[in-house]
Amino acid sequence: MSDVALALGGASFEGLVKIEELAGQGMVTLRGDLTDKAIVAGVLDVFGVTLPGTRETVFAANTGALWMSPDEALLLCAYNEAQAKADELAAKLANVHALVVNVSDARAVFQLKGSMLREVIAKLAPVDMGPDAFNPGMVRRTRMAQVAAAFWMDDASTARVVCFRSVGEYVFNLLSNAADANASVRHYST
Repeated sequence: MSDVALALGGASFEGLVKIEELAGQGMVTLRGDLTDKAIVAGVLDVFGVTLPGTRETVFAANTGALWMSPDEALLLCAYNEAQAKADELAAKLANVHALVVNVSDARAVFQLKGSMLREVIAKLAPVDMGPDAFNPGMVRRTRMAQVAAAFWMDDASTARVVCFRSVGEYVFNLLSNAADANASVRHYST
C-alpha cells in the first residue's frame, strides 16, 4: 500500500487549542448486528478489541473500536494494516450478514490538544461537552456546523475529530475559527 496523502498536507493551527491534521489513521467500517457472536468474535480476533457499548470507545494498544450507530462500528488500526485487517474480518464474516469496508482514505482526522477543547467543540456540535456529560471513553457521531463528524477524547486534554475527506478543509477551518482566541464565547448578564 502506498503512503497516505493527507487531505490538507498536515495542516495545523494554534489558538485556544492546538489543531493538527493527523497522518494516516487506518479505519474500517463494520455494519451488522453488533451483538452477533460471530461479529463480536471476529472483531476480537482481528482487531484485539471488544465492540463498544452505545456511544462508547474501546482501545487496546494501536487498535480501537468506536460505536457509530446500533448497527455500525468504526474500527481503528495502523493505516498500513487497514486493508489486510478489513479483508481478514470480511473473510471471517463471510457467512454473516455484515459489511466490512476500509474507509481510511475517505476520511480526514484532526487532533485537538489543550484545556479548552470542550469549549471549541461545543461551539460547533450540538453536544453537551460538560465534564459530567462527555469524557474519555465516549464518542459522538453528530454534526459540526453543516457536516457529519465524529469525535472522542483520548484524555482530558486531547480529542480526535473524524470527517469525510471531501469536507476536511471545511472542518479544519471551522475548528480553527472556533479555536481562535478572539472568538471565545462570552456570557452576558441581563
